[in-house]
Amino acid sequence: MNPLVDILAKSKKNGGTALIHHLRHVATVAEKIAASSGLDPSVARIGSYLHDIGKAHPDFQRKLHERVFDMGIPFRHEFASLLFLPLVASTQWEPVIDMIVAHHRSIRKGKKEQGFLDMANREDPDEVFERHAEPWNEWSPHALTILNALAMQTRPVHLDEAKEAFEFVLGHCTAKQHGWSKWKGLLVGADHFASAVINETEQWSSKLFTVPEFDFFHSRTSELYPLSLIDASDTRPHTLVTAPTGAGKTDFLMRRCKGRVFYTLPFQASINAMFKRFTDGKCFPSDTDIRLLHASSRLIVDSQSDYEERAMQPLVGSAVKVLTPHQLAALICGTRGFETIAVDIEGTDVILDEIHSYSSTAQAMVLEIIKVLLTLGCRVHVGTATMPTALYNTTLELLGGEKRVYQVRLTKKQLDSFDRHVIYKHRGEQPAFEVLAEALERGDKILVVSNRVDAAQRRFERLRDLLPTTPMLLLHSRFRRADRADLEQRLMNEFEGRRGPCVVVATQVVEVSLDISFDLMITDCAPLDSLIQRFGRVNRRRNMGGRKQPELKPVHVIAPPKASQDCLPYQKEILEATFGQLPEGTVLKEQAIQKSIDAVYPTVQVQPIDTHLVWRDGECLLTELCHYPSAVLMETLNIESASCIRLSDKEEYESGNFEARLRLEIPISQKAARYGKFTHFGHSDYGTQPLIVPDESYDSALGLRLVEIDAFT
Repeated sequence: MNPLVDILAKSKKNGGTALIHHLRHVATVAEKIAASSGLDPSVARIGSYLHDIGKAHPDFQRKLHERVFDMGIPFRHEFASLLFLPLVASTQWEPVIDMIVAHHRSIRKGKKEQGFLDMANREDPDEVFERHAEPWNEWSPHALTILNALAMQTRPVHLDEAKEAFEFVLGHCTAKQHGWSKWKGLLVGADHFASAVINETEQWSSKLFTVPEFDFFHSRTSELYPLSLIDASDTRPHTLVTAPTGAGKTDFLMRRCKGRVFYTLPFQASINAMFKRFTDGKCFPSDTDIRLLHASSRLIVDSQSDYEERAMQPLVGSAVKVLTPHQLAALICGTRGFETIAVDIEGTDVILDEIHSYSSTAQAMVLEIIKVLLTLGCRVHVGTATMPTALYNTTLELLGGEKRVYQVRLTKKQLDSFDRHVIYKHRGEQPAFEVLAEALERGDKILVVSNRVDAAQRRFERLRDLLPTTPMLLLHSRFRRADRADLEQRLMNEFEGRRGPCVVVATQVVEVSLDISFDLMITDCAPLDSLIQRFGRVNRRRNMGGRKQPELKPVHVIAPPKASQDCLPYQKEILEATFGQLPEGTVLKEQAIQKSIDAVYPTVQVQPIDTHLVWRDGECLLTELCHYPSAVLMETLNIESASCIRLSDKEEYESGNFEARLRLEIPISQKAARYGKFTHFGHSDYGTQPLIVPDESYDSALGLRLVEIDAFT
C-alpha cells in the first residue's frame, strides 16, 4: 500500500480525496486565516497537518469503503490524530489541541455524546486511548509517511508517548473555562473551505481576506443623492444614517467602510438585488470576492457560476458578503460553527440595513448581534429610512453614544425634495382598484402589494383575467425556490427596465432595497415603517423634470380589515394607528414621517431572548471548545424552516443532491405544515422531510395554494 495514494480523507462517493491532499488544502487556508487573525501561521499549518491524520487508522479507512458499525467504543478520527502531539514542540500543544479535539464534536455534550470529555467520562479513559491507538505499530508508520511528505519533521512516536499526550489532552480539556477558541474557529473554517472546493483550494484561497476597493462609491456625487455630498471621513467607528429611500444610503454606508464588509438585509429578494448590484462590474473590480448567503443563495449563484463558486458562498474570507442577520445567529446562540463566524467577522465593517423591518424576536436578535460585533472589534453601520426614535436611541446607546457614533440626517430642505407621493385612502379594495384603467392608459408601471400570499394570488388572478394583454408578474414566498429565483430575475430584468404599462403583484418581499421604480401603487395598509418602505418602490428615481420639486406619484392605501384575524400577520391596533397617521389626498411630507412613526411606535417592544444567548457583558458563557448542536432561538426565527414539494417532484427530490433538492422545495410556515389539511400524501423521508402536496395545488404563475382538502373526498 502507498499511504500517499491509498489512504483517503473522503469516500469515493464524496470525491475520494487522498488524505495528504486534504491536509495540504486545509493548511493552505488555515495559514491565510491565521495571518488575518493575528495568530501564528506556522502553528496553524502544523495543526492542519495533524487534524485529520487519525484518518490513517485502518478502522476509519474501512468505513470509507464499506458499511461498518462501531461495536463498543466509537472510533473518532480526531482523537487518534491527537496521539501524534509528541511530534510538536510542547509550547505549541495547547493551540494544536484546540484545533483538533473539537473540530467535529463539542468536547462536552457533543453530537451522539461523542465529544472528547463525553467519552472519557463515560468510558474508561485507558480503554478510549487503546481504542484509538491500536494497532499502533501497524498504522502509525503510514501516518508518519504522509506527514513526512508534507515536509513536517517526523520520528517514530512510541506508544507510551502517545498515551502521555492523550492524558495531557484530557487534563487540558477538563481545565477549560468560559470562552471561545480562535484556534477551533480557524480550523473549522479551513476544513470546511478545503472540503468544499478541494483541488481548487490554492486558486480560491489566494483572494481570501482581501479588503475591497471603495473608489467607485467615493467617486459618485449628485444633488439627487444628497448623502453623496456629505463627508464620510468622520473618525468615529460606527454610523447611524437616517434618510429616505433613494437618498444614496448604500453608497454612503460603503464609504464609511475601511475593511472587509458584511452587508445585512432583511429579505431574500433585496439581498439578491444587492448582490447583483455589487457584481455588475461597476461597484467593484471584477475579481473582487463578493458572496451571497441566504436560504436559497446557491440557486442565485448557480445560474452564472461553476460548482466551486457556488460552494464558496458560506465560507470564510470574502471581501464582501451580502446576507441576512439570521446567518449570524449562530454567533449569539453558540451553535456549531459560531467560532468560525467570529474569526471571519472580527474587525470587519458590518452594515445593518433597515433593522426595524424585523419581527420583535428577530429585532432582539439583531440588537444582541450588535453587542457581540462590538466585542469582536467590528465597525457597525446602521442605515434606515423609517426607524422609530425609541429604537434609534436604543441602538445609539448600544453603539456607544455620540462619542462613538457618526449620526447623519438630511436637512429639512433636503427632506422636502423627497416629497414624491400623494396618498389616497380607501375603505375597501374595490375603489382602490378603480384607478387601474386610467393608469394603464397612461402607460404606468403599477405595483400591487398584499400583506398575505392568498390575497396576492387572488388579486393576480383577477387582474390577469381583466387585463390579459398587460405584462404581469406575481412574487411571494410560496414558490419553488428555483421558480422564485427566476421570478426575481425577471422582475429586475424585464419589469424594471421596460417602458409601457405593466403590473407586478407582490407581498412584503418588495419592501426593502430592491432597486426598482414604479409609477403607481395599490397596497394593503401595513405598519407605518413597512408602508414607507413600500412607498419607496414608487417614483424611486425622483425625476425632477426641470422642476424645483420632484414629480409626484400616487399611492392608494386600503384600510385595515375590521377583524383582528384578518389583519395578520400584523396587529390590528398598529394598522389602525398607521392608517390614521396617513394624509388623505395630499402629499406625504418627509419632514412629518418621523413624528408619525413615533406616534405609532412610542416605545421599543423588543422580545426578551436572554435565555437563548451565550454572551453576557462581552464574555462568552460557554465552556471553551464547546458548542450547542442546535438552538431554540434559531429554530424560532427560521420562518421558512418547513417546506413542501410537488408529488411529481418527489422522485427527483429523493434521488437528488442538496442543491437539486433545494431547487424543488416550496417554503411554508411551520404552522401551515403542522396544522394544514391541504395534502393526503404525507412527507418525504429525505432532505428536510418536506410535505408532499398535490400537483394541482401548485401553479408556475401563482405558486402554492393552501386549499384545504375535504376529509371525505
